[in-house]
Amino acid sequence: MRKFVTVTVTATATLAAASLLLSGCISSSGTGDETGVQGASTEALVVYNAQHEKLTEEWVKEFTAQTGIDVVLRNGGDSELSNQLVAEGDASRADVFLTENSLAMSLVEKAGLLSPVDPATLALVPTQYRPASGMWTGIAARSTVFVYNPDLLAESELPTSILDLQDPRWKSNWGGAPAGADFQAIVSAILETQGTEATTAWLTGMKNNATIYRNNIATMKAVNAGEVAGGIIYHYYWFRDSASGGENSGNTKLHYFGEQDPGAFVSISGGGVLKSSDNSDKAQQFLAFLAGVSGQTILGEGYSFEYPVGGDVPAKDPLPSLDSLNAPIIDPSTLNAPEILDLMTQVGLL
Repeated sequence: MRKFVTVTVTATATLAAASLLLSGCISSSGTGDETGVQGASTEALVVYNAQHEKLTEEWVKEFTAQTGIDVVLRNGGDSELSNQLVAEGDASRADVFLTENSLAMSLVEKAGLLSPVDPATLALVPTQYRPASGMWTGIAARSTVFVYNPDLLAESELPTSILDLQDPRWKSNWGGAPAGADFQAIVSAILETQGTEATTAWLTGMKNNATIYRNNIATMKAVNAGEVAGGIIYHYYWFRDSASGGENSGNTKLHYFGEQDPGAFVSISGGGVLKSSDNSDKAQQFLAFLAGVSGQTILGEGYSFEYPVGGDVPAKDPLPSLDSLNAPIIDPSTLNAPEILDLMTQVGLL
């Protein structure tokens, strides 16, 4: 009989690494509790899941149907689970870690907790969508975009670069969610491409100019309502809302920076196998499924509007192709979460 248990992480108050990465998208609660993982069969695959729960549940259902391998999910946010893994170390019950943004995966990689991904799995994913280290792989992608209200901002007035938003003329005219892991990943691209001094200047400009929102959805809603002329978000929030009637996006359009601008950053969702796993063969098999045709088709045809990165699976219509975005080329394992948080704290955004 197929067993499928979704488990919600209980926050741990005294994680040594808790200051390294702030939480991003808020995860909805799953069923069950932490004892579901601890009491799971040692043969069941335990996945610490910071990806969207609905998507991962679809992946697991099909993976179990194809392989007969039971999977237990512990759901939480990027920060919550990456810091949990660092705190647990070699004692973790986790076999696989899935993230929304690569900063969380990079944190776990730098703690020395991951095993190399099978070369055959890496070969399914183009090099720009996985780290050069081969210690984890991309499983999905999302593009940075500038959502704007055309009643407040003409096309001729759009910023040509995300860096333009530090200029005084943008004061009170744009918004973002600096406390979220999504936004911090975008800032990490500015740091990687522009350096510390330029990133500090940009963050100072954001502190002076931007209206602060809780998350991507709140930012998009504010632009839609005309509270601000534009905002920085990930693309799929807009496409999801548009596909469901456009309640929170109908008054807006998307602007893609392109030109390898840091504002064209494509963030990679990652999957990795824990070095301490007692089910490493099954864990590698699960990663291969996610990066292959079956897993990527579930992603590409599903509700999420995230980009497939493996298996030559096309993006869902009407998404522009990943290749057309002309994103900056960044090794996702080099993104520096601790420095981002330090800089954002220094300028008063956190």
